[in-house]
Amino acid sequence: MQKLLDTIQSPNDLRKLSSEQLPQLASELRDFIIDIVSVKEGHLGASLGVVELTIALHYIFNTPNDLLVWDVGHQAYGHKILTERKDKFDTNRQWGGISGFPKRSESEYDTFGVGHSSTSISAALGMAIASKLQGDTEKCHIAVIGDASIASGMAFEGLNHAGVTDANLLVILNDNAIGIDPSVGALKNYLTEVKEGRNPRQNNMIKSLNFDYTGPVDGHDLNALLKELDRLKAIKGPKFLHIITTKGKGLKQAEEDQVKYHAPGKFDKTTGEILPKSDENLPPKYQDVFGLTLVELAKQNDKIIGITPAMPSGSSMKFMMEAFPDRAFDVGIAEQHAVTLAAGMATQGMTVYCNIYSTFLQRAYDQVIHDVALQDLPVIFCLDRAGLVGEDGATHHGVFDIAYLNCIPNMIVFAPLNERELRNILYTAQLGLPHSIAIRYPRGRSENTNWQLPFEKTEIGKAIQLQKGSQVAILTTGTIGNNVAKALAHIEHPEQFSHYHFGFIKPLDKKALQNIFNTHETIITVEDGCVTGGFGSSIATHALNINYKGTVKILGIPDVFIQHGTTAQLQQYCGIDVKSLKEIFAAYLK
Repeated sequence: MQKLLDTIQSPNDLRKLSSEQLPQLASELRDFIIDIVSVKEGHLGASLGVVELTIALHYIFNTPNDLLVWDVGHQAYGHKILTERKDKFDTNRQWGGISGFPKRSESEYDTFGVGHSSTSISAALGMAIASKLQGDTEKCHIAVIGDASIASGMAFEGLNHAGVTDANLLVILNDNAIGIDPSVGALKNYLTEVKEGRNPRQNNMIKSLNFDYTGPVDGHDLNALLKELDRLKAIKGPKFLHIITTKGKGLKQAEEDQVKYHAPGKFDKTTGEILPKSDENLPPKYQDVFGLTLVELAKQNDKIIGITPAMPSGSSMKFMMEAFPDRAFDVGIAEQHAVTLAAGMATQGMTVYCNIYSTFLQRAYDQVIHDVALQDLPVIFCLDRAGLVGEDGATHHGVFDIAYLNCIPNMIVFAPLNERELRNILYTAQLGLPHSIAIRYPRGRSENTNWQLPFEKTEIGKAIQLQKGSQVAILTTGTIGNNVAKALAHIEHPEQFSHYHFGFIKPLDKKALQNIFNTHETIITVEDGCVTGGFGSSIATHALNINYKGTVKILGIPDVFIQHGTTAQLQQYCGIDVKSLKEIFAAYLK
C-alpha cells in the first residue's frame, strides 16, 4: 500500500489530502525523519516535536505566497521534506547536500535564512510591513518561535514593534519548555503558569502588547490546530498562537531525554538507542577541558563565576553549575545580557569566565566593546566552537572572531595549540590580567590524553618556536598548528622550515617577529579564521611597517561563507588540511 508521504512533493500535493488523512501523514513524516536522521545524524527532537504544526501550516496557508519563517531552524526538517526536498533529504548537512537550516538560496519556501535564534519575529514583521507598503493586504506572514528563543531580547524588540502596527503577522509560540538545554528564567516560569492555568488571563503579557492571543492549544492535535489556524488566517493585525508540544514526540527515548536527543548522532531507529562511540583512550573534548578545569580553579578561587547563554551542555559549563550552583549562571538565549552581566560582576572584583560560542559572540559585539573593553574590565571570554565547526555550516562557523576581536583596544586574544595550553591560560587568566581576554578553541577533541598536569603560568604575548629551519617561517595560531606540524613531519628537507606558534594573536610577540623577518626570506601564516583582517593580516601589516623585503603568504578561510560538510572536507576546501599544507610547503623547497 502506497504511503501518503510518497504522493507529496510540495504543499500543493499536501492540500489535496482530506483533513482526516493528516494524522496518518504525520506518523509517516515522523518515521521518515527518524529513518534518515538515525543514519545520517542531525537535529532530531525539535523537528519531531512540530510535525503536526508543520503539516497544519502548509495545509492552511498558501505557502510559499504566504511567508513562513522558522526561528533558529532546528525544527525545519519536516518543512524541508514537504517542500520539494524529500528526495534529497538524505543529503542533509552533508558536503554538497541540502543545509540543515532554512536557506533562501535553497528553496522559495525558505523565506528567511536562519541558524541563530530569535530573528523570526523581526523578519516576519519586516515582510508584513513591506507587503502592506506594496498594496498586498491578503498575504499572511508567520513566525514560529520556541519558548527559549522568545526570551531573547531581540524577540521582545520584534513583539514590541509589532504590537503598535496593523501588520498581518502571526507569531506562533512553540512551547516545549526546552531549547537545546531546558529553558530558564522568569518568562519560562510565566509560561508554565499559563499552561497549568495558574495565571489569570487578564494578566496575559502578550495581550498587553496588543496581540490577539489564543492558547494554549495542544500542538499535537491536528484538528485543533487546523481549526485555530484557519480562524486566525482571516483575522488582520498582530496575532499570537500559543501551542504546547513535546520535543522528540513519537520517539520514546527522545521524549524522555530531550537534551541528549536534540542532536543524538546515529541511533537505532527501532529502539531509539544511541549507537555508542567509544571514548576510551581518546583525548578529551576541548569543551570538557574548559569545563573541568574551571571547576578545578573554582575550588581554589571563590571569586570565580561562570556564565553561559543557554549552552551549559554544549560548553560544559554544566560541570561548574553542578559543583557551584550559586556561582554559575545559564542566562538563556541572551548573549548581550551575558556579556554585560559579566562586566557588572567584574566591576565588583569577581573573576568572570563568560563562555559563548564564537559564532554567538557576534550577537553581543557592542557589549564587548562598550561595556567590557571601553571600561577595561578583565572579563575572561571563552570562545567555544572557534574555527570551522562542520555540518552546522555557515551560520555556525566560528571563523570571524580573530578579525572582529583583534581591532578592539584593551583586548587580549589567545588561541591555544592544544588542551594543555588551554588549561594553563584558564589558570593564568584568574591570576589577574591587565585587560579582558578572549580564548578561542575549536569544537571536537584535543591532542593528548594526559592533560590534567600541574598548572603553569603562561607568559602573556610570548610566541613559541616549535621547529627551527633556514628558509621559510610558518607562523600559526591555535590548533591548526597541529595540521602544520603533521604536514612538516612528512615533507622532504624539513630543515628548510621554521614553525612558530603564536598563541597570542594580540599582543603579537614583536621581538620574535623581528627575529623571524631577519632570518627568513618567506613567511607563511596559517589560521582557521578568515584571512581578511585575521592573524595573517596582522603579520602582513607588521611586515609592511618594518619594510620587510621577503614574501608573506596568508592561508586560512577565504572571503566567502563556508557551507556545511565534515570539518576535514571544509579544511580541504580552504586548503588548510594536512595534505594541502604539505603540497603548499613542498612548492617552497629549494
